[in-house]
Amino acid sequence: MNDDMLQCEAYHRSIGIGAPIGIGLIGAGRHGIRYARHIVHDLPSAVLRAVCRRQPDRGLDLPGAESVMMYGAVESLVADPTVEVVLAVVPPVLAPEICRLAVQARKPLLVEKPLAVSGAEARAMVSMARQAAVPLMTAQTLRFDATIQTVRAWKERLGRSERLLLTSHVEVKDNRADHAQGYGGRGALLEIGVHLLDLVRYLTGEEVREVRCTMNRPSANGPETVVSAHLTTEGGTVCVLDIARVSGERVGTVEWIGSRGRICADWPRRLVCWIGHGGEREEQEHPPSQTVLFTLRAFLQSITDGSPMPITGEDGCRAVEIADACYRSAELNGAPVSLPGPSR
Repeated sequence: MNDDMLQCEAYHRSIGIGAPIGIGLIGAGRHGIRYARHIVHDLPSAVLRAVCRRQPDRGLDLPGAESVMMYGAVESLVADPTVEVVLAVVPPVLAPEICRLAVQARKPLLVEKPLAVSGAEARAMVSMARQAAVPLMTAQTLRFDATIQTVRAWKERLGRSERLLLTSHVEVKDNRADHAQGYGGRGALLEIGVHLLDLVRYLTGEEVREVRCTMNRPSANGPETVVSAHLTTEGGTVCVLDIARVSGERVGTVEWIGSRGRICADWPRRLVCWIGHGGEREEQEHPPSQTVLFTLRAFLQSITDGSPMPITGEDGCRAVEIADACYRSAELNGAPVSLPGPSR
């Protein structure tokens, strides 16, 4: 039995079977409100007990959440006896301290990606949770997109995996002036590209062995807005990542080339296509995926039935470690940087 299963079983024994799980949500910004809305309206197995935000007196403008307790301090929310699990939908610079408080209170924790600003902080969080046997999950929500899941399910059609091309262009947003500080001064790679860093491992099932990366920054000390990264997996798949903040329409595509054919996918348009070397072709179109809702359901299901976390703290840590290597390579003008094997 692995560590995740032991953690979940320990918590499973500590709660009342069948009772809705009391959730404490930290962060009520654009993304945090999505979590709150799903908890209140779509999850009968859970109840939103408390929310922590910078200005608690603003309340929560969400029908059905009028009785939710509002806090201005994370410590107060975590200490609330009605809060059984904690969700952190905050800038990653805040995640280590939230993790420390949740682990001390022995409350399972779901952290929105990226898990932390640096690999060192992410490793410390994972170690803390593991030693205390507190379940920790990383919300790498793109894994729950139906288009991405179909790409992964079709992997065996490829034969030998040779080349994986991943593109994520996300629109420029009118963020707060201190937005980049929440990511430790880092930009597009850590904020949006971490999805792709995780997808490399999720799709191929292999660890990243080496990275080469270049970045463009609008100003010398500002966060990067354009990233080009080449990753090589232990199995020899060359992965090319194109990440950018752009004006206009969002782009999210996969092209996965193997010895027997290729898989092409466009997740914003929800399309997947298989093209075999023999001319065979199959296309699928999917309905919209509620990835935040599916992430929440998977987290709560693991808590209640004692199963392993579907996306572990270790998974989130590894994505941040790969990001660290990419930043190091960019500092070296695109020189290759090797990654050690994942810590156990």
